[in-house]
Amino acid sequence: MARNIAALRIRLALGTALLATAPALAQQEAPAGPASPAVAADQPSGNEIVVVARRRAEKLIDVPIAVTAYTADQLSKEQAVDLSGIQGTAPNVNLVQGRGSTTNANIFIRGIGQPDALQTFDPAVGVYVDGVYISRIQGALFNLFDVDHIEVLRGPQGTLYGKNTIGGAVNIISKRPDLEAFHASGNFTYGSYNQKLANAYVTVPLVTDKLALSLAGVYDRRDGTVEDPLTGRHYNDRNTQAGRAILRYKASDRVELTLEGDYTHQHTRPTLGYATAPLTNVDLVTGAQQVISPANPYGPYDFKASTSLQPGQDQTLHHWGVAFTANVELNDAFTLTSISAYRKLKPNYWLDFDATQLQVADAYVGVRQRQISEELQLKYDHGPLKGVAGLYYLNEQISSNQLSEDDDYITVLGTPATFQRYITDFQTSKSYAAFGQMTYDFTDKLSATAGIRYTSERKHYVRSTYTVLGNPLLGGTITSAPFDFPGSLPAPYNDLDHADFHAWTPSFTLSYKPTRDTLLYASASRGFKSGGFNGRVNGLGDVTQVIDGKTVVVPYFKPEAVWTYEAGAKGSFLGGRVSLSGDVFYSDYKDFQARVGGGQTGILGGSFPVINAGKLRIWGIETELAVKPTKAWSIRADVGYLNAKYLRFDDARRTPPYGTDNFSCNPTGQHIVCKPAFAPPLSASIGSDYAFDLQGAGTITFGGDARFVDKQWLSVDNRPGLYENGYWLFNAYVRYDDPTGRWYLQGGVKNAANTIYKTDAQEFSSVGNIQTVYYGDPRTWTGTVGFRF
Repeated sequence: MARNIAALRIRLALGTALLATAPALAQQEAPAGPASPAVAADQPSGNEIVVVARRRAEKLIDVPIAVTAYTADQLSKEQAVDLSGIQGTAPNVNLVQGRGSTTNANIFIRGIGQPDALQTFDPAVGVYVDGVYISRIQGALFNLFDVDHIEVLRGPQGTLYGKNTIGGAVNIISKRPDLEAFHASGNFTYGSYNQKLANAYVTVPLVTDKLALSLAGVYDRRDGTVEDPLTGRHYNDRNTQAGRAILRYKASDRVELTLEGDYTHQHTRPTLGYATAPLTNVDLVTGAQQVISPANPYGPYDFKASTSLQPGQDQTLHHWGVAFTANVELNDAFTLTSISAYRKLKPNYWLDFDATQLQVADAYVGVRQRQISEELQLKYDHGPLKGVAGLYYLNEQISSNQLSEDDDYITVLGTPATFQRYITDFQTSKSYAAFGQMTYDFTDKLSATAGIRYTSERKHYVRSTYTVLGNPLLGGTITSAPFDFPGSLPAPYNDLDHADFHAWTPSFTLSYKPTRDTLLYASASRGFKSGGFNGRVNGLGDVTQVIDGKTVVVPYFKPEAVWTYEAGAKGSFLGGRVSLSGDVFYSDYKDFQARVGGGQTGILGGSFPVINAGKLRIWGIETELAVKPTKAWSIRADVGYLNAKYLRFDDARRTPPYGTDNFSCNPTGQHIVCKPAFAPPLSASIGSDYAFDLQGAGTITFGGDARFVDKQWLSVDNRPGLYENGYWLFNAYVRYDDPTGRWYLQGGVKNAANTIYKTDAQEFSSVGNIQTVYYGDPRTWTGTVGFRF
């Protein structure tokens, strides 16, 4: 098996290298719907996929960026209910449900991401909904119930986007109200685990050609896929209700206004992982440790896990926002766009980090977040010069109240003790940016693009925590004095409650179009991700490092930065029947923000430092192919190769690296490898569908796809259990469309081979040796009936 997998990787890598020399993907399965209101004035016509990756509507073939686009029709074929449904379908993109919650999005692009939902970490991949940046990965795993199309941009984005993102961007573009005609669509799905999914969409012209309203909603519910053998209760369920309303007003040929609002409510039982290492407790007096639960308590994983959480200790989320977009054509050359938005997020999570019936680390986390953003864009398009200049402002306030219940973690001379930690914190972030990008066409074929962005951010952070320890030998209950941040550590830490971060991030692109339907390009761009404060500061060990032999306080972690160099090609051939893309890239990634373990377990452990670990070198190759041999038959494929390596990993609490190839990623006392997490060397997918004409009785379509994600580490600390060996997923569907195209029936199966695969992990090894993994869904089937008119 190992030899077969190795041979497969070699073949796919060789195929990738060959395809990379050919022109790039311009998917042409179905016409895209109208673009975001922010780019409506620029919308071209035609059958090609139209994207807004460069803040203006363009054919995908003309965009010198590595971008994959998904139409609503494609998302249906992928059987994607939320964003995680596209996992494995874009090269070098890892997009899965985040650890411990149904609402979190863990997104890595080209080996760059941020899986931690902690409120003091910024996402490395930006998620945008109709041009509005989503600040948190909580609630970012959006249901796809009214989507026109999705764009996944690989590489740093900043000279065109309101919020700079270092790894890439995911643009979700909603359907826009139709000003001329009434349309409605909907579907109902029933599936395994008692899944019930209903989607509805309607657009109504209130005043023809002037004012229109669209309404969309989703009801998504499914029983849990994981059973607790001790109680018979089920976990890892789905329960979401969401809606969106968009009001579109075309005041004149040059002025268009859009007001939209959305609301999402989720209420599920906790999402359980599985313990991969033996759990331990520690004696407060002697420091002795004892194993209290084995690794893999129910043997090889089979969707069974236990928890100490009680009925009612669930997970809820309320997430809503409003946005107002104004598009004004000032004249034939200039267009002014304003995007004003307000969003509010309120998750309440009960989490079982140890994933057993013991209380080694159970927690309640209640977060309150709000953000106000304003973006102004001035677009210019006249003669050989076109581009965008913009200003951006984001004001975010986020607070949390946390309770950690660890009654099975501590003993006193062998006698059990109760232990709770109480935490409150509050952070405000203000981000200001000015950005611009201009393209000059030297000829009809040769163009040059240059962009620059300046970002200035200030973060204020305060934190307070105390513990309550109960044990008869201690005379009852002991409550510690509050440990406040700032205020309880030596200078300069005690007076520092804010930090400022600034960056210039330029970009350069040269593009050449040998023909109308081909494009060659080369680019260089710099990305930036803000620094911040460690939101898990519980003691001095969390903020101290040894530098040049001296122990110093490091109150915050610095920003990350990356330079990415890319060359690619795109092309459409044989009248659009063949579309092909390829690119190669090299990234120089510095000051990687790593949450590392605090050393040994026990009384001397338990710390969670965040360090700027060092430098990574990441390079790769990406290809995408779409072929339509006949009108009824389509084939699509993509391959991504990724080579990510630490060139330096600075953890000053340990001696230098064990060897030239191995680094000490954490002070664990173990000789472990040091490989970047969530960076599978190979990812690939291939899919096909064929539509049979039933001679006036409608059409029936058979389709399916296979997806491969290579081996990868799931944590910065490369523990053996926090590793995925690589997996294949197989999906299939069959669909009947009636002759009028007004209704359809569809049946589908996902993960047809019932593959058991890991998607994420939680490493808190310095507390009770916690090393928990999370798994993807088992095999599921669905049946759908839908209509559209």
